[in-house]
Amino acid sequence: MNKEELVKEIAKKTRMAQKQVAEILGLTIETIEKTVSKGKKVTLVGFGTFEARKRAARTGRNPQTGAVIKIAAKTVPAFSAGKKFKEVVAK
Repeated sequence: MNKEELVKEIAKKTRMAQKQVAEILGLTIETIEKTVSKGKKVTLVGFGTFEARKRAARTGRNPQTGAVIKIAAKTVPAFSAGKKFKEVVAK
């Protein structure tokens, strides 16, 4: 399911206009992105938690040449599924 399909599904269930649903969904995603980029967590109880995680520097290999390369440390977004979400998927 892509974003457009998600908007249509929510609009159908809520009987709201697709334009309104798209705006709300866009603002929700934007808020989660801004909050996580500031190093804070966003927890949606039962669904999951969005957070920033630090990845340590490490060495890797170029798959074409086999040469050793250094991979820099960086911060990446992460999502941990909540208990209810895990249970629904496991069924």
